[in-house]
Amino acid sequence: MGNDCLFCKIANGEIPAKRIYENDNFFSILDANPVVGGHSLVISKKHFETVLDMPSSLGHELLDCIKKTALKLIEEKKASGFNVVSNNFELAGQIVKHVHFHIIPRKEGDGFKIGV
Repeated sequence: MGNDCLFCKIANGEIPAKRIYENDNFFSILDANPVVGGHSLVISKKHFETVLDMPSSLGHELLDCIKKTALKLIEEKKASGFNVVSNNFELAGQIVKHVHFHIIPRKEGDGFKIGV
């Protein structure tokens, strides 16, 4: 990917961001434009445009990062539950063309709705 990918710049340390959790291939940070408090992103360190481009062999580390991030949100009482959302391709709402997963912490009565 060219030098203009926001998430590549964060992964490479060109743009500072406090990491919630990190393993060899993924890291999580708070979303810059959260839909609810604690809204976080799990981002691949290597550039893949969508989940379809990501090797299946990274599935274990992806799940590890999702789980550790969600558990931290629950432990910090920012959530009683959570949604995991991945928008792939523009039609599905993908804005940054670098694979990432939204961890949306949920609390009773938060008023947040996900259209399904």
